[in-house]
Amino acid sequence: MTTSIWIITIAGGVITFLLRFSFLGLADRADQVSPQVREALRMIPAAALAALVAPAVLRAGPDGALDLLNPRVVAAGVALLVMWKTRHVVLTLTVGLGLLVGLQQVGWT
Repeated sequence: MTTSIWIITIAGGVITFLLRFSFLGLADRADQVSPQVREALRMIPAAALAALVAPAVLRAGPDGALDLLNPRVVAAGVALLVMWKTRHVVLTLTVGLGLLVGLQQVGWT
């Protein structure tokens, strides 16, 4: 390895460490954050999960149209109903994933 690759590797490690350590350092000040910011921060995991799942569910077919009978759309719809009724994350994920796998196993395309 050349010296420049070592310098880039070490600099990347130091920058990564400082970024992660800065969040740990700010954790002590979490009680000083306003309630609005705290509530917004509480929603980040749900928003990140929705950002990961929505493109896969709403992916258009080969003709560019959204197929509402796609097993992913059906499973996501049922999962939304379960979440709305129960507000239980694990149950929602289990029902949605189980239904998707079940629909794919019976050949629903």
